Amino acid sequence: MKQKRKINSMIDGRFGEFGGRFIPEILMPAIEELETSMEKYLNDKTFQSELRGYLKNYAGRPTPLYFAKNLSERLGCKIYLKREDLLHSGAHKINNTLGQGLLAKYMGKKRLIAETGAGQHGFASAIAGSVLDIPTEVYMGETDVERQGYNVYRMKLLGAKVHPVKSGSKTLKDAINEALRDWITNVKTTHYLIGSVVGPNPYPLLVREFQKIIGEETKNQILQIEGKLPTAVLACVGGGSNAMGMFYDFLDEDVTLIGVEGAGEKGVEGKHSMSLTAGTKGVLHGAYTYIIQNDEGQIEVSHSISAGLDYPGVGPEHAYLKDSQRVEYVGITDSEALEALQILCRTEGIIPALESSHALAQVMKISKKLRVNDIVIVCLSGSGEKDLDIIKEYIDI
Repeated sequence: MKQKRKINSMIDGRFGEFGGRFIPEILMPAIEELETSMEKYLNDKTFQSELRGYLKNYAGRPTPLYFAKNLSERLGCKIYLKREDLLHSGAHKINNTLGQGLLAKYMGKKRLIAETGAGQHGFASAIAGSVLDIPTEVYMGETDVERQGYNVYRMKLLGAKVHPVKSGSKTLKDAINEALRDWITNVKTTHYLIGSVVGPNPYPLLVREFQKIIGEETKNQILQIEGKLPTAVLACVGGGSNAMGMFYDFLDEDVTLIGVEGAGEKGVEGKHSMSLTAGTKGVLHGAYTYIIQNDEGQIEVSHSISAGLDYPGVGPEHAYLKDSQRVEYVGITDSEALEALQILCRTEGIIPALESSHALAQVMKISKKLRVNDIVIVCLSGSGEKDLDIIKEYIDI
């Protein structure tokens, strides 16, 4: 077995050269307040006990690690699915929204704002706002509002106010821009509940701290079931919170880690969301990371059939893990993701989110090189219920 690789990436708010705080001066007091509160409450026994209670009794943790027997037989290796889709809200996002929402409450904030692409983070933010009794407003690109109407309705049903964003590409990038403008205006009373491991320090670290429970549970579960660590762990990557949560506890282990981005549609040049595999270094939403930009440094319009992957940047810790070669990042096309979705539906009776389907498609690619006793774990980050209107456009049954 190879020697374990020690990962100690966080130094002065940066992961290697990535991360940092590229923000307006007016936001600096709020960021510093958040950092101080994070250091205080994440080590506070009362806070942690209350959060564990919400995660267990309200959200439904721990989630199962399911052995996909039929899919395993089809692909010729052992495949396990970490069932984050079974959480309340139908995705991993609630781990972070309950954590940040509770932190905001301890900080005395009176209002939550959030951005969302696929709607899952917006929905999870609305849930956290409702159960914690904090008024919540969600910014969502107009394009995503149209393709994720189901989640928009659910947010409104829970009492959240949804703001369609009509600027730019009308997707996640622009929703974040509008949320930041709101925060600047209302910084004293409002907490900006960022949904992924993106943004200025300390957000990438904060979100990872609330999502790393995914990998911690997974490692314990696979050791109990199989008595050994997996061969490989895979997760989809947009901003990168489910992947960072899944990967973090495996970073120092001899386990192959693969992050899967949205490659768009084959043959359609320039239409993808592969910040890591096809992007270059730059600043987006307060952090230095890999982004999709043109030669003049202007942010390009990203594309993925999955709204949750449709973002022209990625969390700075993922950028660090790419350059340190600890994690391999690849792209999967829309068509490949749709095919994987159908296969999981027919073999296991599970409809995965389009985001998670990208990771499943990569498993199907690498399975040809794996042996029958090799163990592969996929983070099934969300349920496909939110995507049914999109899926119906492409899959005729």
